[in-house]
Amino acid sequence: MYSDALKNGRKIFAVAPMIDWTDRHCRYLHRQISRHALLYTEMVVADAIIHGPRDRLLGHDAAEHPVALQLGGSDPAKLAEALRIAEAYRYDEINLNVGCPSDRVQSGTFGACLMLTPETVASCVAAMKAISKAPVTVKCRIGVDEQEPEEALPDLMARVLDAGADAIWIHARKAWLKGLSPKENREIPPLDYDIVYRMKQRWPDVFIGINGGIQTLDRAAAHLAQVDGVMLGRAAYQNAAILADVDHRFYGEPAVGADWNGLRDRMMAYVERHIGNGGRLQHVARHMVGLFTGLPGSRRYRQILSTDANKPGAGPEVIAAAFAAVDSAGERERVSA
Repeated sequence: MYSDALKNGRKIFAVAPMIDWTDRHCRYLHRQISRHALLYTEMVVADAIIHGPRDRLLGHDAAEHPVALQLGGSDPAKLAEALRIAEAYRYDEINLNVGCPSDRVQSGTFGACLMLTPETVASCVAAMKAISKAPVTVKCRIGVDEQEPEEALPDLMARVLDAGADAIWIHARKAWLKGLSPKENREIPPLDYDIVYRMKQRWPDVFIGINGGIQTLDRAAAHLAQVDGVMLGRAAYQNAAILADVDHRFYGEPAVGADWNGLRDRMMAYVERHIGNGGRLQHVARHMVGLFTGLPGSRRYRQILSTDANKPGAGPEVIAAAFAAVDSAGERERVSA
């Protein structure tokens, strides 16, 4: 995937992995809006795959492809064992998390902590490459705590590339492991996009993607003039309608209006299957709440999904009612105009 992108000069647009957000239901929704965006799982810890409920952790709908599995861990042997298990689920990419600053990750000595031990990251990548049939990539920060990014980032990159990493995604902020919460780590450390650009200039033949604070497709396009890939995180999750223009802007598809009625019907069918398998509407609906942000009727749409989806016995009809609120508000606006 990444070698083809470099060879053909093709750029990659991705929705960033986000803990508690990019689960299989979120990814299914995003795939209904963009056929080509690269989607990521939440970070899944290697120990959980080895000892936990594998189908729940690794299962995904065939429609989600291309989809990448993000792994957390710092033990090469455990990561290799987790990958042996995950191979059966046929992910299109395996990504090692070297950027998450949460307390949970720090206690396990992985995520952003690994920026401090680049030799460990290289060992992990080598072990993963020995097992994986899919590309193995790394997602990192530009540094942590008192590290000097101009030294720490290229050192990490050189080591993981020597170990066989196929691509590197860089969140263009430091992570402060002491003194900042995970939320503050997404907002307070200043963004330094230029250092990511310089890494691309230093390694012109390596796929390098950028992440962090990117809010619009226009900004994504500007970054893609400098690097090979761009990730949107919260901006894509909180207003998934932004994905409706991704295939045209970045993958050469014809410019066509979004088929919201088709999306409604597909999500209703998906919810019906999910409920039939013992799930609840809220598992899916919570990811749809921000879909029509800023459009007429979006407030009522959010109210319906947030309230009615939690009621006992709630089913696909709640989605139909929520979409109808947007349709009727839009019709009123057209009439008044």
